[in-house]
Amino acid sequence: MTGADDRDLPWLLVLAVNRWTGTARTDRHIATHLTPFARVLWVDPPTSVATPAANRFGEPRRVVPRLIDVAPRVTRLVTVAPPFHTRRGIRRLTPLLVRAQIRWALRARRIRPVAALSFSAGDLLGRWGDEVRDVLYVTDDYLAGAELMDVAAAEIAREEANALARADLVVTVSPVLADKWRGLGADPVLVPGGVLSAAYADVDAAPRPPDVDLPAPVAGVVGHLSGRIDVGLLEEVVAAGCSLLLVGTVDPQWEPVRFARLLAHPRVRHVGHRPFADLPSYLRVIDVGLTPYVDSAFNRASFPLKTLEYLAAGRPVVSTDLPAVRWLDTDLIRVAAAGEFGAAVRRAAADARTPELTSRRRRFAAEHSWHRRAELVGRAIGLPV
Repeated sequence: MTGADDRDLPWLLVLAVNRWTGTARTDRHIATHLTPFARVLWVDPPTSVATPAANRFGEPRRVVPRLIDVAPRVTRLVTVAPPFHTRRGIRRLTPLLVRAQIRWALRARRIRPVAALSFSAGDLLGRWGDEVRDVLYVTDDYLAGAELMDVAAAEIAREEANALARADLVVTVSPVLADKWRGLGADPVLVPGGVLSAAYADVDAAPRPPDVDLPAPVAGVVGHLSGRIDVGLLEEVVAAGCSLLLVGTVDPQWEPVRFARLLAHPRVRHVGHRPFADLPSYLRVIDVGLTPYVDSAFNRASFPLKTLEYLAAGRPVVSTDLPAVRWLDTDLIRVAAAGEFGAAVRRAAADARTPELTSRRRRFAAEHSWHRRAELVGRAIGLPV
C-alpha cells in the first residue's frame, strides 16, 4: 500500500495496547498521524483462541501471527498467545512470545525501525538494536490501575522500573503522569490526548440513529462503561429530568444491579458499541457530553479523549474535576461534583445548541488535533517533521 516515494521513509515499531480493529485510542491516533513522516509496523496486543469474540471485534481466531497492510504506510502484525496469557505466571512469558513474532515480522518485511513506541510497560523495549530509539508512551497510571486490571501491584512496579531502564524517552499524556515519571527519574515529554475534529464537523447533518428515540434534553456518554464511571452521577442526570444515551461496551462486573435499574428507566438507552463512522449520528441527538469519572488515582492521571470529542461535535461538556480538565483550562467544560452534577447538566443543556457557543467549542477542539500531537511526538523522537 506504499508508493515509490515511501521507500525513503523510516520505519516505526508501534507496540500497541489496543487492537487495530477496535476503538481508535491514543496508540492508533498517534500511529496514524505519524505516517506523513514514517511507515509504521503496528503490533496488536496478543490474543488467543480463548479470547472472546467481543474482544476480537468479530475477527476469526488465529493460532499463527499474520501481517496485513491495513492503511497507507501502516502494516499490522496480528500476534497470538496461549490461552490465559494475561494471568499471573503465564503473563511473564507473553512478552517473550510477542518479541519472537515481532522479529519474524521485521525479517519478513526487511524492516529496520528507527524507533519503538511502547504503549505499555510490558517487556518490549530495548530489544531491537542500539540504533533504535526506545520510547515508553504512558497513557495511564499502570500502578494505580493494578486492581482494575487484576494484576499484582508489585508486578506492575517491577515492569515500570524495567521499562524506564530500557527507555530512551518517556512520553506522558497528562501532567499527573509527567510528575509521577519525573519522580521515578525520567525527563518526560507531555503530549496530551487529541481529537479528530474533522470527523465531527457535520454532526448536525448526520442521519438520526434508528435505535434512539429520547426526549430532549439528552445527555450522553460515549466510551467504555466500567469502574472508572460513577454510576451515581448518571442516576443524578436522569433524576434531574434529562434523558441519557450510553454508547459503548460495558464491563459486566460494573455495578450490575444499579446499571440494570438505570437501564430500566424509560429515558435511558444503551446502544452498545458502535463503529467510529456511526458516532456522529449518536452525537447529533446528544445535547450535553458527560465525563462522569470516579475520583481515583487512576482517573486523575488519565486524559479522557471523550471530552475533546464532545467539544469537536459542538457540544458542551460536564465533567468531574480532573487534572486533564484543569489543563485544558476552558469555560466550555463545566466541572461538577456529586450532588450538583445533574443540575449542571440541565444548565449546560439550556444553551447547548447556541450557534456562537457551538463554533467556539469546535474551534477550541481543533487546537488540540491529533495532527499537532503527532508532530510533538515526531520531533521528540527525531523524525523529519
